[in-house]
Amino acid sequence: MPLYEYRCQACGESSTLLVLKNSTQELICTQCGSGELRRLMSGFAVHKTEATRLKELDTKRRPDGSFYHDDRNIGLWAKKRTRELGVDLGDSLDEKIEKARTSKLDDIISN
Repeated sequence: MPLYEYRCQACGESSTLLVLKNSTQELICTQCGSGELRRLMSGFAVHKTEATRLKELDTKRRPDGSFYHDDRNIGLWAKKRTRELGVDLGDSLDEKIEKARTSKLDDIISN
């Protein structure tokens, strides 16, 4: 989707606008109707592999609340901590973590 963010030079408000490639549409502020818009740098995301995320995880620091909102983090701390302690729980741990990530919690509880 060609969505771009603009800041109005007249009122200072930011707007996200759909801008088609070969369009001759006039860009106007959604708040005040001014045509004095300046394009902003949009936010972006960086994707990391699980190996990188595992390497960067600090098990000594308590994770913030957002850590638990990502289902990829289920078991990440446990995997890292067992490696730090030199404990090998085998494929059993990885299997249970993958089941938890795919919301097959009934399978985990019954085993």
